[in-house]
Parts: sequence; structure tokens; C-alpha cells
Amino acid sequence: MKTKSVDKIFLGLVITLLVVGILVFVSASLGILPKNEAKFYGVLFNQLVLGFGGGIIVLLITSRINYKFWRKYSFYIFLAALVISALVFLPGLGFEHAGALRWISLGPISFQPAEFLKIGFIIYFAAWLSSVKDRVRNFKLGILPFLIFLGLSAVVLLKQPDIKSFILIVLASLGMFFISGVRLRNILILGLVVVSILGFMIFQKPYLLDRVETFLEPSRDPLGSSYQLQQGLIAIGSGGVFGRGFGQSIQKFSYLPEPQGDSIFAVIGEEFGFVGSTLVILLFIAFILRGLRIANRAPDLFSRLLVAGIVILIGAQAFLNIASITGVFPLTGVPLPFISHGGTSLLITLAAVGIILNISKYQR
Repeated sequence: MKTKSVDKIFLGLVITLLVVGILVFVSASLGILPKNEAKFYGVLFNQLVLGFGGGIIVLLITSRINYKFWRKYSFYIFLAALVISALVFLPGLGFEHAGALRWISLGPISFQPAEFLKIGFIIYFAAWLSSVKDRVRNFKLGILPFLIFLGLSAVVLLKQPDIKSFILIVLASLGMFFISGVRLRNILILGLVVVSILGFMIFQKPYLLDRVETFLEPSRDPLGSSYQLQQGLIAIGSGGVFGRGFGQSIQKFSYLPEPQGDSIFAVIGEEFGFVGSTLVILLFIAFILRGLRIANRAPDLFSRLLVAGIVILIGAQAFLNIASITGVFPLTGVPLPFISHGGTSLLITLAAVGIILNISKYQR
């Protein structure tokens, strides 16, 4: 099969998001400096050296690996991702933060294995869907195996608990199901099953119930469960049309929790205003549309599903983050792709982008 150069428009969108991400991240991280200088430099190192630097290297590698490699080893990739994600439960290896057991510590390096599981699931699911083809519409051959794959991931993720990663996997896989030709009715039924499971979990976990109640009534506890949302909205509102200016956010210093993390869109709103926030949203929309165009012109079913799954995963994560901090969706804690703090997330996201770039060389 004759190859072309990578999709330059898609690559340009990714580079633009990365440049915006570095600038906004450095600005948002300044909120840590007055409180903890050591943490500030640690966060910068983790994001810029391990996440951005390491991610660029991984992107260059995955963009040169023929996409058929991922299909050949998809089962082993998924299995390895499951095992690595389960290692968080081993004493001395996994460690807890803010009531969740989601990190693995290897000396000075820590990472979230769920990031590997998200991309591992999509790679295997794309390979499996492309192998069963039209039989995916059959319950025993299509729906039931999917529920088993999803169930294995759910056991590992919901035990941590890491509901946000589970939601993202569900959204990406349902989108891939739709593209593969499964009836919309069956997709809706699967969606209802997942929503029922999540609803059950919400009533079992007080902190999740707090988030839902805060979403329904944002002013219910302004110094407690509603604090992050309230401060985020204040930051965005104070930015006005054009913002206070780069680096001029006030909320990031004393009020906004995790300004470099899942609250980073509020910093964007405060410093760059409605115009800047809209441009960032448009960048993500352009990323999604161009990614889906690559999927539509991909050379075979596997590559089409793989690109679509990755694009839906990254796009859903971006808009869940934005919707959470603006009060359109309950707070999820998902990072904003390419921008928020999270070295593992950025590295895996760029690795996935490299896969898309490789497939874009074979567009029809």
C-alpha cells in the first residue's frame, strides 16, 4: 500500500493545542509557587519533561509504527493494560490519594495505569470489532462479548474507584459500536445498562452523590462540595469578553482548587475571556472533525474504528472537563487533554495521536 505524508492539518491542530497547553499550564501552575516552591518545580518537571518531552518522543515512534502492528498484538496490549491497572491494589506499589487508589509509585516516578487501559481497550475493541464484522449485531457474538470486555475493565476501574476513566471507555466504545453498524436501539440499551450501574454506584459513594447534588443545586454548599464549581464560575465570569491577560489570573493563587489540573479551563476563561475560551473549544472541535475525517478515509475497518475510538476518547475527555468546570455536567476530575497537569495522560494522548498520524498516511 502506497503511503503519503501525515495529515498536516491534523498535525497542525495538535501542535497548536500543545503550544496553548504549555503556555496555559505554566501560567496556571504559578498558583502553586507561593504555597509550595518544591511542588511547583516538581509539577513543571512532570508535565514538561516527562509528559510533553516524553510524549513527543513517543508520538514520533508510534507515528512510524505501521498501524497493523496494533491489530496483531491488540489482545496482549489489552491484557497487559488490565494487569498493570490491577497492580494499584498491591501493597507498596499502588498508593492512595484523595480517597482513590489510582496511582503506581516506582521510586520518584508515579503514574496512573488507567491511562494505559483506556487506549489498550480501544485498540483491542477495534481489532475485535473488525474481526467479527456483521456478526457484531448478534447478541451472543457481539453484545455479550462486549459486555465481558467492559466488565473486566469495570472491575479494575470501579474498584479504585476511577469512574471517569470508565465513562470515557464507555463513550468511546459505544461510538465505535455505532460506526461498526450495531443498531441504535442496542446501543441505547447498552447505554441504559451502564447508566444504571453508575447510578447504583453514585448512591453507594457519598462523594459521588455530593457531586450530583452540587450539579443540581450549585449553590448548596459554597464552602464545601460546591466550592470548586463556584470558584471556577467566578474565574470564568471575571474574565469577561477578552480576559484579564496572560498570567493575570487572580483565582489561581488563593481560591481555585487544582488550577493546573481539572480546573485549568477556568484559568483560560479568566485570563483569555470568552474569546479565548471559545477559541480553545473550537480547536478541540476542529481536532475531532479532522480526526473523524481521517477515520472516514482510513484504509480498512480496523484503522477506521481505531482512529474513531481515539478521537472520541480525547474529544469526550475535553468536553467532560469543560462541561464540569462550567456546571453543565457533574464534576468528574478528568484532565483537559494537551493542557491539564498529568504527565501520564499527556504521554499516552500523544502516543495515541501518533497512531492516528500513521494511519493518516494511508488515507484513501
